[in-house]
Amino acid sequence: MTQELLDLRSSILEGRYEEALAIVDELEGMSKQAIIRNIESFLLRLMIHLIKNQIEQRLTNSWANSINDSIRQIKKLNLKDNKTSYYINADEWQPFFEENLEAAIRPASLEVLNGQLKPKQLAARLDKEQVIELAQKLIDLTYAYSAKDLPGVVDDFLTQIPGGEEWYSD
Repeated sequence: MTQELLDLRSSILEGRYEEALAIVDELEGMSKQAIIRNIESFLLRLMIHLIKNQIEQRLTNSWANSINDSIRQIKKLNLKDNKTSYYINADEWQPFFEENLEAAIRPASLEVLNGQLKPKQLAARLDKEQVIELAQKLIDLTYAYSAKDLPGVVDDFLTQIPGGEEWYSD
């Protein structure tokens, strides 16, 4: 990025404004890609915990906390500086869910049932549509609730998944 900034400065000083605008567009694209990569890292973590929950049919305090934090971080990262638009709009998540669900199977296999399942075995047991549906519902909450209210809303949502009632009541 440093080189792009030097090129931008040079283009402006030399009056090459179209070239400068092209560099600005490139920098914006790089920034958006970096933010989306960060969002995806939290989405991957979310998917791992939803997979563990589905296969083990339980919810630990650690998993609930990780799910809640992932959703909170996704909301924070996804909201643009103008506070009115998003990097990923509500109707654009499907490819992100599909890609990150596949990516989550391998690391989840290390943790699910104490690592007893190989990734292929885990994938065969997994109801992928259900995991994606849960992820979508959780992501939808980021568009509907403020950052302040989101953790409580996510906790309430988690009572509806396997082991959630026991987790919440303990």
